[in-house]
Amino acid sequence: MDSNSLYYSLELVAGSGHTLNLEQRTALQTSLVILKKNYKFHRVLLWGKILGLNNDYFIAQGRGEDEMEDKKNLYSFNCMDWFLLPPVTDQMIEEVSRAAKGRFIGDPSFVYEHIQTRKHGNGEKAEEEEIMTKVTEETRLTVVVHHIDEEVSVVPRGAFVRNPHGLVQINRSFDGLSHSEAGKLDSFLHFSKPKNLKKKSILEMGELNPAIDFLDVVSDDIPKGSWSLQFECASKVCVLRSLLWLGLTFYHVPMTPQHGYIYIGNGLKNLDLPFML
Repeated sequence: MDSNSLYYSLELVAGSGHTLNLEQRTALQTSLVILKKNYKFHRVLLWGKILGLNNDYFIAQGRGEDEMEDKKNLYSFNCMDWFLLPPVTDQMIEEVSRAAKGRFIGDPSFVYEHIQTRKHGNGEKAEEEEIMTKVTEETRLTVVVHHIDEEVSVVPRGAFVRNPHGLVQINRSFDGLSHSEAGKLDSFLHFSKPKNLKKKSILEMGELNPAIDFLDVVSDDIPKGSWSLQFECASKVCVLRSLLWLGLTFYHVPMTPQHGYIYIGNGLKNLDLPFML
């Protein structure tokens, strides 16, 4: 959620039971402005908080000219001192999936270890080789933030446009969804590189506006039922909650451009979801 409307936005997602205390809000209000200036970001978002056993990670996201491609993630323990997370790589994703299990500790230098045994050859000549994989918690944090962004970051349809140069930017003429549109999952899009868009038929593609319909629709997610959509605050606010990444809450105030999302959770994916639906 945008740092410029932080106080207002946090109140709208407080129905999830997760929020920040007054001291944290005050610190963020100051430090995010400094962060934006120091890194020359176009805007800064409070991405959320990942709960650890000893310490919690507060995550901020800075965005540049292209809202989708020019992103940098930073973390903090006290909402004042920020540390840049490295860009995610395929090797990092593979190592984290193999070695990092359980809850976050809250120490970026903590090392997860995993030993894998491989056999070479057959019969009596077979030899065993032990392969050790080591991953720091900072690397795990980078990968988890990337996965959550890729799988459950949400925006209303029309909130962003892709200009003729291919840059994804805020749509300044977006006035919000109507109440009827806000009640449909088809009106919300994943703010990540599309995966299902190319699978649509020519007839379906003909009904889309390439300037705003360049993202995947949330309603196409598998398994079906992985989102909870409700109206709260006397039906004035539309709230989407992910059941795949518990703790991700998105809000949109119909008939206004106000929208955003925040993740406050333990950083563990709900792998049991297909069996719960």
